[in-house]
Amino acid sequence: MPKPIFKPSQTPMPQRAGVGLKAEHYRTIMETSPDIGFFEVHAENYMGAGGSPHRYLSVIRDRYPLSLHGVGLSIGADRPLDKDHLARLKQLIDLYCPALFSEHLAWSSHDVGFLNDLLPLPYTNETLARVVEHVDQVQDFLGRQMLLENPSTYLAFAESTWAETDFIAEIVRRTGCGLLLDVNNVHVACTNQGWDPIAYLDAYPLPDVQEIHLAGFAPDADEEGRPLLIDAHDRPVSEIVWGLFAHTTERIGPVPTLIEWDANVPDWPMLKAEAERAELIMSDIDCMHRRVPVVVHAHSFQRGDHP
Repeated sequence: MPKPIFKPSQTPMPQRAGVGLKAEHYRTIMETSPDIGFFEVHAENYMGAGGSPHRYLSVIRDRYPLSLHGVGLSIGADRPLDKDHLARLKQLIDLYCPALFSEHLAWSSHDVGFLNDLLPLPYTNETLARVVEHVDQVQDFLGRQMLLENPSTYLAFAESTWAETDFIAEIVRRTGCGLLLDVNNVHVACTNQGWDPIAYLDAYPLPDVQEIHLAGFAPDADEEGRPLLIDAHDRPVSEIVWGLFAHTTERIGPVPTLIEWDANVPDWPMLKAEAERAELIMSDIDCMHRRVPVVVHAHSFQRGDHP
């Protein structure tokens, strides 16, 4: 089945680093117009009618490209998509015309209501068919391509029959969606489940990646004392995630890269410094590619290395 073709946004997204737009930084951004590639906002935070968040976002959207990141569609839920939520999302996209729109490969809704978490899926043929159906519905309704983000996982399902990377690649093949690669999620999931992160990245459908997320994780331990990482978004990007980001950039070149920092939000200079580090890595690798061809040998990756 050939991929559907969706019109890209009319607003181009630069191959630069961006940051999440936080209320703490509204005035600094408005008054100084910092040199930053783009801003990203959570769609659900702007689904209300009017108010100061919309006033600030409207001004900032006139100055910078915008990425819209959803957390409430529940793409993997074993139930129909929420039509009211989808309608509010379309209204928001029509209003702000973001360069990119993304959602999570997860579920967060049930018959009892909405759960304030992004929960993992078993990688089975039944789940695949459901996710593909939902992605098709979203893209058809919005009239544009969406990006799907890889999850941060803490457990594996015994019934899974697909490797995660193959599962994601098949969704792309069937729906024509793009991908948002969260490199921190890769490190978190690989640590928690004993996978090799380099092998995971080398098996990932990297040509379909249109945005990258970087974030900080919180170290913990499970009941048996084994390392357990939490996708916390409350601290700087770790050195190991910077290394995985460099590896990914060597494979695909620079793509729009977001510093995701949602709790214990730092002051503007610290957040901007994280974005500047991402841009420096992208610039250095891009310059290296212009001078010397880089050959990266993929690690062998067999089905069964991870669920």
